[in-house]
Amino acid sequence: MAIRDRIKELRRVKASEIIPNPKNWRIHPNSQREAISGILEDIGYADALIAYEGENGLTLIDGHLRAETTPDEDVPVLVLDVSEDEADIILATLDPVAGMAEANQSALSDLLDRVFSEDNRVSAILEQIGMGMTPGFEPVGAWSPDIENTDSIVPTSEPIQSTVEIKCPIQLEDEIRGVVTETLKGYDSVTIQ
Repeated sequence: MAIRDRIKELRRVKASEIIPNPKNWRIHPNSQREAISGILEDIGYADALIAYEGENGLTLIDGHLRAETTPDEDVPVLVLDVSEDEADIILATLDPVAGMAEANQSALSDLLDRVFSEDNRVSAILEQIGMGMTPGFEPVGAWSPDIENTDSIVPTSEPIQSTVEIKCPIQLEDEIRGVVTETLKGYDSVTIQ
């Protein structure tokens, strides 16, 4: 099977002239805005925005925050030869598929030992990554669930199915796993991964 190259060209375009995709589902919290600003000021553009030619001009697929952060700059844009439907697939899958990658902790630690930035925003990101935290994740203190309070539990004979995902700094993973395991001890069909 031949893989098609859908990149039509690399074009430099004033960021404010690119149409933000109205279907963009990503929300950019202040911590990410600060991080992008810091990286752009410290390093500059090292990746291209991705867009397609729509009826009204170039429409973004990826790079909304970078474009928004630098509206007056000429920015690199990979212009794709895709339909709107194909652009929607890319928009829906690009970040989630990238997020499926797992970290080689040893290689990451080696890399973090070698990098340094004078920009406080970038340094903060590097520190968070080194602690195993998702950048922007701000711990709110020690986690202490109230596992003794059972007033809100409603007895039922029907099976209850649910999934709970807990995101935490890597250094608290064992402690939190222990509390959850102890709390759910004795319940049938409970799986903790």
